[in-house]
Amino acid sequence: MDSTTNSSEESLMHSLSTKEPLAHNEGFSTKATIAILIFAVVVGGASGFIYKQVIAVKTSALNRQVQVSNQKAKEVVGIAGKKNFKDQAEGILKRGGIDGEGSHHLERPGGTSQNVYLTSSTADLSGFENKRVRVHGETFAAEKAGWLMDVGLVEVLE
Repeated sequence: MDSTTNSSEESLMHSLSTKEPLAHNEGFSTKATIAILIFAVVVGGASGFIYKQVIAVKTSALNRQVQVSNQKAKEVVGIAGKKNFKDQAEGILKRGGIDGEGSHHLERPGGTSQNVYLTSSTADLSGFENKRVRVHGETFAAEKAGWLMDVGLVEVLE
């Protein structure tokens, strides 16, 4: 019994001192590590760029609202109470939207990139074409237009 016990004990016991070399770099290879680091830098840069663009769009929308003058309106049409509308813009009202978004647009200083595209279910915008107006309404998400607003109140300024 002694010999059987010794052989079974030997198979369960292992020596800590081995002369076999350890396996070389069982993790990622150097090339894979470099590739992962480059990928992380590119993804980080891209996400930063996208974040910057989103912040720029929000900031420009706020700046557009600030560029409205304090000129008194000569005529007001639409739902009474400017407090009902969080967005406003001012410019020359022109017929035509952009790629099916909006029925009219406001031409503003700075070129076509500053146009506000408009739609309205409460006021007939066609009666104000080629006039300087201030519109109050709500901004909606758009696919083509830089700024798309549903107009609830129109003030004729000139």
